[in-house]
Amino acid sequence: MKKPKILIFSGYGLNSEVETKFAFDIAGGDAEIVHINDLISKKKKLSDYQIFAIPGGFAYGDDTGAGNGYANRLKNHLWKDIIQFINDGKLIIGICNGFQVLVNLGLLPALNLKYGERELGLMPNEIPRYTVRFVDLKTENKISPWLKDIKSLTIPVSNGEGKLYANKKTLKVMKEKNLIAFRYYKGEMCEYLNLPASPNGSIDDIAGVNDETGRILGLMPHPERAMFFTQLPNWPYLKEKILRKRPAFSPRNGIRRGEEKFPEFGPGLQIFKNGVDYTKRSSFLKKYTLK
Repeated sequence: MKKPKILIFSGYGLNSEVETKFAFDIAGGDAEIVHINDLISKKKKLSDYQIFAIPGGFAYGDDTGAGNGYANRLKNHLWKDIIQFINDGKLIIGICNGFQVLVNLGLLPALNLKYGERELGLMPNEIPRYTVRFVDLKTENKISPWLKDIKSLTIPVSNGEGKLYANKKTLKVMKEKNLIAFRYYKGEMCEYLNLPASPNGSIDDIAGVNDETGRILGLMPHPERAMFFTQLPNWPYLKEKILRKRPAFSPRNGIRRGEEKFPEFGPGLQIFKNGVDYTKRSSFLKKYTLK
């Protein structure tokens, strides 16, 4: 079976494209980093790909608001292609700055499948500074193929404008329609680091959002930065927990310390695997009539 083709957007300050490509490649996809100008000039075609990802970074320096400049460039030059991509049943993910771009484009939450109307805000963190730390996420719905078999995640945030805001009406509809993908919660990592659950003060502790189809996902934390077990800050502690559950180490039982195998991959990789696996399964992609 051919590997699904994944487009990773780049250009004008996006800076996590290499890690994002690496994650999709490990997950079984065929990812390619493409500069936005190559799509605008038609050197590359969005229709040739099954997934597109907008990675993290600081597009246009976030000078007119996080993700706003890049969103305007997409809206002005590639909007018809993006809508066709969605209408063809394909997958989209935005991570950190990419999430901010999707929100500015009106692709999330896209209430009643009305793409193009901005309904959320991503504002400066409650403590107004750039925040880098690991967080615990709880999965809030089962409608998104990106979230298959994920109950919780431990991955890092890295942003200055991650505080999600929605008005009461929008938040109510999001809850009713299962559009909240992730919430911050105080799990094992937060306890280990002695940190509060939310790093930014997001309303209702929301960390990620999907549209009504479930095929468009945006989240502030970075799953591509927790691809490997040893990227977790508490991996030595987790290693010892695993060892304590195994038989005692001694020459008598033939097991020597250091010979035990530990998980190679971290929790963040599952999102990318889910995207690739869904695309492999979906040889016929259902089309949606967009409003």
